This record gives sequence, structure tokens and C-alpha cells, in this order.
Amino acid sequence: MKVTEAALPFLPLCRRLLPARLADLSLALLKATALELAILAGHVLLYPAGIIQERRGSEGPALPVPKGTPELPAEAKPPVVLLHGFIDNRSVFVLLRRSLSQHGRQQIESLNYSPLTCDIRIAAELLGRHIEQVCERTGSRRVDVVGHSLGGLIARYYVQRLGGDTRVRTLVTLGTPHSGTRVAPLANAHPIVRQMRPGSPVLEELGRPAPGCRTYFVAFWSDLDHIMDPLETACIEHPDLTAVNIRVSGVGHLALPVHPTVATGIREALDTVHPGEPSTGRTGGLTVA
Repeated sequence: MKVTEAALPFLPLCRRLLPARLADLSLALLKATALELAILAGHVLLYPAGIIQERRGSEGPALPVPKGTPELPAEAKPPVVLLHGFIDNRSVFVLLRRSLSQHGRQQIESLNYSPLTCDIRIAAELLGRHIEQVCERTGSRRVDVVGHSLGGLIARYYVQRLGGDTRVRTLVTLGTPHSGTRVAPLANAHPIVRQMRPGSPVLEELGRPAPGCRTYFVAFWSDLDHIMDPLETACIEHPDLTAVNIRVSGVGHLALPVHPTVATGIREALDTVHPGEPSTGRTGGLTVA
């Protein structure tokens, strides 16, 4: 998946001063950084509104689905649970949940976990209890989960280590350090950051065999994600998991749950028909760049 980049006024100067490939990279990095700063500013404004738990209700009318789009029938679409990243809250998903609701997802919930959470395992247990409540309340047997950054790791631990594959149909992760990230070593004072380091006990658990795992995984990773070191750590590489890794170009870490192109990819991932599921008769799938 490639995000189209608009030209900037000083692009010709960049190309004269730098080699072509380096100039293109510098321009992409500049654009991604500017977008990250703009999103951060907006998120700071929205953050207070996301501290309180959301009110449950209708998400609004659904938009018609374009012809040729792979889609589950409406009655087969499970609820969607959104899980934010480290020191964040549900406000990061304002645009994504609007996009999902307008394209047929009428049951969408965000789970806020405390910024003081110090253990991925405990957060995964909380997620499991929340998903049980969602299933009981909606009458659905399974749910889909979208996790940003740390949220994706929490959800994956629930699926692999706590039996969550019986409840989670599809898990979409956005910029999640599946193999651990080495960025910001000074942040190691926080125990949950240490759990996101390569070789941590939690990541070693996720590397263990997971035969028969029923959840379908889709991992979005960006070539300009400043939180992932190395970048490919946001990919899922496990012999027992059914996983698709999707590269996004020109989008930073904070932009992943906000960017409309990524939102389209998420919708496609959630609407992909898995073997044995009812379908509308159309076939299709994700486009991987």
C-alpha cells in the first residue's frame, strides 16, 4: 500500500542539492514528520475527551459499499474493538471509527486501559474480560480487534497466550513491535517498555508454538515509522499464525490509525472472508505493497 505524496515548492532545490534517491527519501521523511506533528497537535486537543469511557449507541448510517469490494454480509460482521497504544486513549481512533461505521460496522467499541499499566499480560486479561462483555451484550460469538502500537501487542498476547483465538476473528495491528523495538533506550525505566524490547520474556512467549490458532492476523508497518527499530519489527513472523504484513509508504507512527489510506486497508482486512465463513459471492483480498 503506497500513500501518494504531493510535491513541495522546494522539491527542485532538493533534487539539485542531493542525489535523486536521497532527495526523495528526505522529502518523504519531511512530509511524514510534518504530518506527525500536525496529528500530535490535534491529538493533544482531543486527548481529554478520550479519557472518559465512551457512551454506547448507534454509529450512524452506513455508506454503500463500492462494487467489487470483498465484503462479509452484514449479519456476519462482528463487533470491532479498538485498542490504543502506550500512554494514549480512545481519542486516537476518532477518524477510524467514523470510517468503519460509515462502511457497515455498526458495533464499534474502544477500550481504555490505564497509562499506569505495567504488564502486557495484565492488560491482555483486561482485554479478554472486555471482549467477553461485548460478546454477551451484542450476542456475537466473535469480534474483530484493531490495535495500535502497544495495543496490538496486548491483543496478540490475549489471542496467543490466553485462548483469545476463540473470540477474535481478525486482529489488525498498526505499528506494533511484534519482534521488539530498540528505540528510546532511556524509556527502559518503564516496565511495559522493557516488555517491548527484543528478547523480553513477553516476546519470547509470543514466539512459542501456537498450533491451531484460529485468529487471522494483518500487520500494517510503515517505512517511516520512527518508533519501530528496526522497521520490520512491526511485521508478524510466526510459523503457526496466518498473517499478512502490509507495508505503508510515507506514513509515520502516529498517522497509522488516522490516515484514510490505512483506514481503507483496515476495512478490507476486516471484510476479508475467511475459509468456512459466509460470503456475498464476491472474492478479493488485500493489496500488499
